[in-house]
Amino acid sequence: MEKLKLHSPDLTQANIDKLAQLFPNCVTEVSDAAGVVKRSIDFDQLRQELSTSIVEGPQERYQLNWPGKREALLTANAPIAKTLRPCRDESVEFDTTQNLFIEGDNLDALKLLQETYLNKVKLIYIDPPYNTGNDFVYEDDFAEDSDAYFVRSNQKDDRGNRMIANTESNGRIHSDWMSMIFPRLKLARNLLRDDGVLLVSIDDNEVANLRKICDEVFGDENFVSQIVWQRSKKGDAKLVAKVHEYILCFAKNKEALVEAGLWRRKKDGAAEVLAQYAQFKAQFPGKHDQIRSAMQDWYRSLNDSDPRKAHKHYNWSDDRGLYFAADFAGPDDGRASRPRHDILHPVTGKPCKKPSTGWRWDQAKTDWALAQKPVRIHFGPDETTIPNRKSYLEEISVEPYPSVFYRDGRSATLEVESLVGKGWFPFPKNTDVLAELIELVTGPDDLIVDFFAGSGSTGHAVWNVNEAQRSKRRFILVQVPEPTGREEYKTIAEISKRRLRQASQVLRESAGKIKSVGPLDMGFRVLKIDSSNMKEVFYTPDAVSQDLLSDQVNNIREDRTSEDLLFQVLLDWGVDLALPIAQETIAGKVVYFVDGNALAACFDEGVSEDFVKLLARREPLRVVFRDAGFATDSVKINVEQIFKLMSPGTEVKTI
Repeated sequence: MEKLKLHSPDLTQANIDKLAQLFPNCVTEVSDAAGVVKRSIDFDQLRQELSTSIVEGPQERYQLNWPGKREALLTANAPIAKTLRPCRDESVEFDTTQNLFIEGDNLDALKLLQETYLNKVKLIYIDPPYNTGNDFVYEDDFAEDSDAYFVRSNQKDDRGNRMIANTESNGRIHSDWMSMIFPRLKLARNLLRDDGVLLVSIDDNEVANLRKICDEVFGDENFVSQIVWQRSKKGDAKLVAKVHEYILCFAKNKEALVEAGLWRRKKDGAAEVLAQYAQFKAQFPGKHDQIRSAMQDWYRSLNDSDPRKAHKHYNWSDDRGLYFAADFAGPDDGRASRPRHDILHPVTGKPCKKPSTGWRWDQAKTDWALAQKPVRIHFGPDETTIPNRKSYLEEISVEPYPSVFYRDGRSATLEVESLVGKGWFPFPKNTDVLAELIELVTGPDDLIVDFFAGSGSTGHAVWNVNEAQRSKRRFILVQVPEPTGREEYKTIAEISKRRLRQASQVLRESAGKIKSVGPLDMGFRVLKIDSSNMKEVFYTPDAVSQDLLSDQVNNIREDRTSEDLLFQVLLDWGVDLALPIAQETIAGKVVYFVDGNALAACFDEGVSEDFVKLLARREPLRVVFRDAGFATDSVKINVEQIFKLMSPGTEVKTI
């Protein structure tokens, strides 16, 4: 019976497998320090395969490099033997929510999520440390090979605090930051769908390096934009006041992203103008002159700074909707070939006056516009007035997202303070801005990931979008439990969870007032990164003396629960960690059923053939038992045969 591997994927070996398929003659074998022979790549031969001339030695080439880059790549590819442990007490609606909050090192989290969420994420938004010299970066240990890293990663991190101040006194202020962000972005890219998007908030300290790293990880052809976010109108500075930061945008595959659909956002105030127009339309049915007069009066009542007033030229009305009589003339580009066909006035029947530069539309499009009901050309009282084209607000109420925008950053601080108290989290991200980006980039059922969760702004923004659109977007947030040095919230992760709980309550109360819609998912399932559920003997059996034979039989740590084991199984099998979980008792044994019948798991001891037959009648797609949980050796031997006879489609494994 096959056992679960119980560690994250070995990406180095996966990459070797891919290269072996393309270049089998480049595969070789090497011995490590312990004398173990492993498959490897002959890089000299590979370079020759990829060259059109004889390769003799290093050549100058365009590349990004820094001290620690190779070690960072090695660490990104090395597997870890860790797991995610569920924490019901800190969750909200644990059994039903599809949102996840992972507490722990985000490098570990990204490795653990590789198989489960490979190519499934639509949007990754992160707000990493800006490397100002006063913030923190992750203290990744690169001074070891992948085998040593794997061994150490099986143990619980003794340091606990993975964050260090990255001051200039380090002498490696940029290198440390780049070594931190590089492996995380490489792993994050694997999670994105082909039409997936990465958005990264950053400022001037590292924007240039981040752009180059993203060019390397994603390919410069997949660069979308470097958006400028002006967060204030003024600032203090000796030379130039910095009042902005950036949002760097990359696609996993830009061509696939464009094919998935254009990005458009609602014009500020347009929806409100259309809502007011609908009221006047109901008040004056079919009386378009009165509707126009009412719209003009309403526009005049607005302040000049009101975004609705920007649409004041949309005040004409017909049976199609609210429109603006836009210029119908062609551009003044000196072209004598501009269309100059006659357009007859609908009342006088005479040709209307033509613009000096000719018409914007050719004869065919003009005929089409005149054939519409109502017509899409706006005429004056007689033929002496040049006609205009009708531009309907409903049809142009969206626009491309701008590369520069202003949004005051202080409102985000006030929002967080209202939920967790004052002075706890400086410079949180504005949920309104994040909601706009989420709405712009994602669809109603998409998955959003933020592995620098901070105060939890991304999760809050996802909920805001879901409430506004009645959609079912999901999120996965990751936050390291960085100590605050204070009592009320001892770690940043505690602040994140508190903010989400409070936001959930506020939004739940707001959504509850709407009777015509079903319940929204305002919960989150807390999972904490920890050492593997398996004892060290599971990973290094050769190093254990025969005196510990009993430990080899029962190789699961004593402090782990059945639900802990269940989530390690979900990780190993690549099953969505947010699927609903039900618990049943069958013949006195506790059985977990994941997503109905997708997976059945029983970790109780004393499993008999009668129990196995009862479980097989349920015909689960997958089933897992504890390796030492069978009543006898014969039961363990017969399990697979029982399922082959009673449920041949079931995959059976042990832990």
